[in-house]
Amino acid sequence: MHDRPTAPAAKDRVFRRPLPSSPSPFHEAPTPVASAFALVGLIGLCLLAGAAGGAVTSANLAGWFHTLHSPPGTPPDAVFAPIWTVLYVGMGLAAWLVWRRTGGGTALRLWGWQLAVNALWPPAFFGVHSPALGLAVLAVLIALVALTIRAFARVHRLATGLLLPYLGWCCYAAYLNTGFWWLNPG
Repeated sequence: MHDRPTAPAAKDRVFRRPLPSSPSPFHEAPTPVASAFALVGLIGLCLLAGAAGGAVTSANLAGWFHTLHSPPGTPPDAVFAPIWTVLYVGMGLAAWLVWRRTGGGTALRLWGWQLAVNALWPPAFFGVHSPALGLAVLAVLIALVALTIRAFARVHRLATGLLLPYLGWCCYAAYLNTGFWWLNPG
């Protein structure tokens, strides 16, 4: 008899759950072309969400927003676009890293939900001129980003790190939003 390692029994292969950091047993490694398209698509989706929000924001900056009392620590308007651009690129890159490792799953669904809620904040705050509604959207966003980070941590360390500045900026945005709500009642 030969001492060859034997393959696991069929039931062991079927019912064995992969470790959270390992790729799904059903996910094949993407081709370089598919990987490049996914990277461009995920970053592009984030930038598209940002551009849509920027359109709503810029339409209301000169009028309504500049009549509001600002909380201490409010940066100049010109700071927001570059910061959000860097954050959106990081969000897309983080999603791509997780996609390459898993091909989808709960982590990417959470990522998609947080991006959708992120896109709701400018219409809530700027579009309907409601700091209170903006604050409610930010509360949901911060919770979703935290859940996404937790899910990404099980899959890819760098992806997790790329979302941490985003969470920090969302918390800072919540401070600013709370200040606008508090200083501008009614």
